[in-house]
Amino acid sequence: MADIANDLPKADAHLDTSGLYCPEPIMLMHNRVRDMRPGEVLAVTATDPATTRDIPKFCSFLGHELIHQSEQGDTYTYLIRLG
Repeated sequence: MADIANDLPKADAHLDTSGLYCPEPIMLMHNRVRDMRPGEVLAVTATDPATTRDIPKFCSFLGHELIHQSEQGDTYTYLIRLG
């Protein structure tokens, strides 16, 4: 079995939204991706369970690729390739 962590691309930028609740994580993501170029990868850390629904919808609606999504305890991590 392949090591998933080694197969993931390196993030070009990181955004920590820990402690914030809907809609703040998505609002901060909108602001962050404006400063990035298509093809770059954004890593997002969150503690709001609503991000498991909101971030995939954000990606789908705006044409970004959700590369990876994981949950460890109360922390959610995402890797998003900008479209």
